[in-house]
Amino acid sequence: MQAGKLVMLAAGGTGGHLFPAEALSHALHAKGMRVVLMTDTRAAEFAGDFPAEAVHAVPAATPSGRSPLRKAMALLDIARGTLAARRIVRQVKPAIVVGFGGYPTVPPVLGASLAGVKTLIHEQNAVIGRANRFLAGRADVIATGFATVGGLNAALEAKCRHVGNPVRPAVIEAAGRDYDPPGEGRIRLLVFGGSQGARIMADIVPPAIQLLSEAERARLAIVQQARPEDDERVRGIYEKLGIRATVSPFFKDLPAQMAAAHLVIARSGASTVAELTVIGRPAILVPLPGSLDQDQAANAAFLEGAGGAIRILQPEFTPRHLAGELSKLIAQPAHLTTMAANAKSAGIPDAADRLADLVIATAQSSN
Repeated sequence: MQAGKLVMLAAGGTGGHLFPAEALSHALHAKGMRVVLMTDTRAAEFAGDFPAEAVHAVPAATPSGRSPLRKAMALLDIARGTLAARRIVRQVKPAIVVGFGGYPTVPPVLGASLAGVKTLIHEQNAVIGRANRFLAGRADVIATGFATVGGLNAALEAKCRHVGNPVRPAVIEAAGRDYDPPGEGRIRLLVFGGSQGARIMADIVPPAIQLLSEAERARLAIVQQARPEDDERVRGIYEKLGIRATVSPFFKDLPAQMAAAHLVIARSGASTVAELTVIGRPAILVPLPGSLDQDQAANAAFLEGAGGAIRILQPEFTPRHLAGELSKLIAQPAHLTTMAANAKSAGIPDAADRLADLVIATAQSSN
């Protein structure tokens, strides 16, 4: 294999970081590149199916919380991980290291920079995250999922290249299904919250459905993610209301479920927003609260501004408020079709190829 053909991807933590890295890996392979993955020791257990010829694990941690001791221990883990990453980078000799945000990517990207290897970071959200903000000054290029990213100074903005958020092949496949206007027929509702959001969806959505009129409820078919401890409660409410519902703790075919839906209710992580826009489905988005960066609120604001979503901040996400929004959409199904078209127009289905081209160009550029 020709020298300079190896790309090291750095991703860990949640699927929100691993999914775009996986999509980039497929795009790089299609362009004749080799790929290895560097991740944290916890994520390495789940990276067996990742499309890479090798997986390297290094220590990492998140220096958050109020305990000074925990912060100190986390910083020590990051330092240990950085030294280990620098050693691995020198052994493997990638042409470039690409980080996808989150603290598991700090040791690989920082270690690569210390080893004199080109680095690129991809920021998925509409506001730069803390880990990427820490790395941004050292990175050669900052690829962005959104055209405008908050939290950057002028020097960092000059490094930015807008490519969009890469989505998995399953999402591209699902995007081939045209939106089916509900008209006066049944409206298929998909509800999911991910690891940090399924509980509130179980607490709010079924009671909101209860507040709808009998005629409105008769229009609905629901597919909902619910944690095992909430499954029976959610299922019981829908059965009592006579609503056709599928309730499960996990959907392997989530992109296909998205494509089949007339309306999605979800959190507004960057991957979710990217998938909604590429597939082209209207949504009610409830940003995850509590984040220092308020990245999900910014992501949802982008799609709301494009006319493809309704944003409800969590303090306002009550059964009565949600029922009111659902009533309006059920009464005006043509608005759902318009929202679907608006969402689709905001999508970048070839983001993985765009990012792959940028990665290769950056790797080949002179220092």
